[in-house]
This record gives sequence, structure tokens and C-alpha cells, in this order.
Amino acid sequence: MIFQKDILHVLGHKIHPGESAEISFDVANLHTSSSVDVPVFIERSKRPGPTVLFTAGIHGDEVNGVEIVRQIIAKGLNKPKRGSIICIPVINIFGFINLKREFPDGRDLNRVFPGNDNGSLASQVAYKLIHEVIPSVDYVFDFHTGGAGRFNAPQIRIMKDDRELDNLARAFGAPFVMYSKNLSKSFRFTCSKLGIPMLLFEGGKSIHIDQNVTNTGVNGAKRVLFYLDMLNAKFKVSPPKKPCVFILETRWQRANYSGMFRPALDLMGTKVKKGDIIGNITDPYGKFNDYVKAESSGYIINVNESPIVYQGDAIFHITRKLKRDL
Repeated sequence: MIFQKDILHVLGHKIHPGESAEISFDVANLHTSSSVDVPVFIERSKRPGPTVLFTAGIHGDEVNGVEIVRQIIAKGLNKPKRGSIICIPVINIFGFINLKREFPDGRDLNRVFPGNDNGSLASQVAYKLIHEVIPSVDYVFDFHTGGAGRFNAPQIRIMKDDRELDNLARAFGAPFVMYSKNLSKSFRFTCSKLGIPMLLFEGGKSIHIDQNVTNTGVNGAKRVLFYLDMLNAKFKVSPPKKPCVFILETRWQRANYSGMFRPALDLMGTKVKKGDIIGNITDPYGKFNDYVKAESSGYIINVNESPIVYQGDAIFHITRKLKRDL
């Protein structure tokens, strides 16, 4: 792969080596006619190297990812010793304003890629991102969180059987790496079709900022920039406390009853054995109490934190088959 063209062409702007730029990603005004400017931060070294894109906020309620990219900028991690770094902290600004997952028209931005310049508002945003930003990019790191009250343990999601993605994920150093297929019309699917490696980070839950998750995301960004020989020498990199767990297969455990749900404490990311009590479901009247037992052994990588569940609701995501990390 050939890195670093003399000039980056991003959203109609030209950025030369050694330059910094803050440009606007704008598609449409609010219904009040007020303009909405989504800032895009670009930092370029004079030394040639790859171009890395950090993104968050594809879903407007996933504020934890926004906080990670904000910290990358605020700490100066986005100023590379070689190559270029582009940061877009909030792609779906329309959803972010109202802390809603979707666009005002109800569309999920992460299901309309590569977009259409004459399509829906979400489709136009996707089109502009793919055609006016992505052509300049060599790697993408996209930050997400769990939805619908479900808290994800910090994890990287990648396609299976891709050595480059395996190496990037290992360098990032999240506690878990889960192999998952690229969803059709998603940002990750489109980047894969274009031959651009992407790590998708998941951690925490919507409308919530968790310090452990943000620290994991920021430290992972530092490690992966160090791996790419782009991290400024003033930053120190520490290895993850534990080796990454590579996950081949998982299973959702579902509620057997409707009621008030309480997971056991400190389960996130822990390994449980089949039969362990991992929560309980009760009625509001003190007449019923069902102890939820693990249906299989494995790591718990997602917990439903909703206080009310219905029979059949997904309440725990548990690993079933792991890959031996070589």
C-alpha cells in the first residue's frame, strides 16, 4: 500500500503535509434554517505515512464513542509523528442533538452506505463521507456503544480470516475481539469493499459515558498509532493488562420470565461456569423470584441493564467458542 499523497483532498479542501485544518462536514440545515457544522479535524505530519480516520457518533445516542474521539483530540493524540490523522467525533449530528440513534427521518445511518447523493438525508451523509473523505484514508477506527440499555464490554469487532485486521486488533488491545460478519450497507461493509481496513470498537451503552470504556478506547488508539509508527514520541504506551480474548462464537441468554431484572454485580467481562447464578427476575409484589443461571460457560461480554424485562428478552451475551491467540 502506498501511503501519504502530497495533498489530501477532503470535503473540497486541500491539506498539504505539515498542515492542520478544521473543516466542516455539512449536508443540510436544521428545520429552523439554522446551519449545523460538523467539525472535521485534520492533522498532517511533514513525514510521509498512512492516513488514519477516527470516527464516532454514527448513531446519535452513542456518546461514549464521541467522548473517546474527543479525548483523542484534546490530548493531542491526533498529531502524528508521520502520516495524517482525521477525526470526526460526531457523524450523525442530527441524532446527537436529540440523543436519538437515527436521523430525523427515522433512518439508521449505518444501514444506508454507500449512500446516494439524491437520497434521504442519512443517505446523503453516507454518500458524502464515502466519496469526499474515505478516498484519502488508509485505516478507519469507528467507535460505537451498545444500544437499548445493553452494556457492552469493551471489544473490537472484525471479519474472520484477515491477518491484517487480527494484527491491528491485537495492537489495539481491547479485552475482547469478536469475529462478526459485516452487515450489508454498513460503514464497515462499505470500507471492506473498498479495501480499507476498519476496526469497529464497541463499549458501554447508549446515552452514557463510562470511564473504563473511554480509557480502553483512548489507550487502544494510542497503541494502534504506536503500532503504525504514527504516535508522537511524547506519549507513553502501556500493554494491556491481559491478552485479548478472540471470540469465534457467542450466544444470547434470554429471560425465562417477565419481571424486574437485576444482574449479579461485577459480571462484565468475567468468566462464568454453567449453572452459576448471574442474576434474578422478580415480580413487583414479592411473590416470585427466579434465579437466572448461566446456561453455558464463557465470558459475559454484554449485560442488559434494563430494570424491566419480558420473557424472551436478551439479558446476557456469553462467549461459547474462543480462538487460541498465537
